[in-house]
Amino acid sequence: MMYRKLLSVLALLIMPGAIFAQSQDTLKKAVISRSDSTVRVTNDYKPKVTAFIIPAVFIGYGVVSLAGDNVIRRLDYTTKNELQEDHPLFAAHADDYMQFAPAVAVYGLNLMGIKGKNSLLDATGIYVLSAAIMGGSVSVLKKATHRLRPNGSAYNSFPSGHTANAFAAAEFLNQEYKDVSPWYGYAGYTVATATGILRLYNNKHWVSDVVAGAGFGILSTKLSYLLYPKLKRLITGKGNFNYTVAPSYQQHTMGFSLSGTF
Repeated sequence: MMYRKLLSVLALLIMPGAIFAQSQDTLKKAVISRSDSTVRVTNDYKPKVTAFIIPAVFIGYGVVSLAGDNVIRRLDYTTKNELQEDHPLFAAHADDYMQFAPAVAVYGLNLMGIKGKNSLLDATGIYVLSAAIMGGSVSVLKKATHRLRPNGSAYNSFPSGHTANAFAAAEFLNQEYKDVSPWYGYAGYTVATATGILRLYNNKHWVSDVVAGAGFGILSTKLSYLLYPKLKRLITGKGNFNYTVAPSYQQHTMGFSLSGTF
């Protein structure tokens, strides 16, 4: 019975990868010219309204669980109780690292010469914007909802930040490489789903926390692809710019410095 429930959660969370990878939610054949230092994108990301249905449903599922005693909240409790009964000593912290794996894959593929939709600099800007949207919304909701974690450790359970991070990264990988192969998106969403399930097994989150986190992660990345070209034009005043990226080391911290002409 427990495994049937988890398989249902798995199917629910992995479904967006299959749908988004096959959808027509793409740039309208953007014209991109690349050199080592110049990127020009002539078209914006123009998603269909249907692209936001699944993250909205996921978020709505989580919000309903906050309304009190209902079928979704009862599922939270029964899942938690059965997991703890079957695996009381389970403790695996791979989810702390897996949440970033799909985003790391974008950089790894670029280093191997497999180019995605955007230049590495633009892709980084999109991912940073996505992380800002996701992190801000998750942080505000954690404080506002004040939900106790299933293990009783803190009142910041809703939504799951690890899951939101993982699904934001999975959608990032999907958007960058779905035109190369939909399997990149499938792989990213599989890792993200495994991250969410590990949060349940580690007794850190309720099912509704995980489902809502997936919704916020997907939505954040979709919004970042929508907003980034507009922010870029607002900042630069034009659609292209020259830049130089160099490693830097300050106050015992590694980083990168960016300089360029706009």
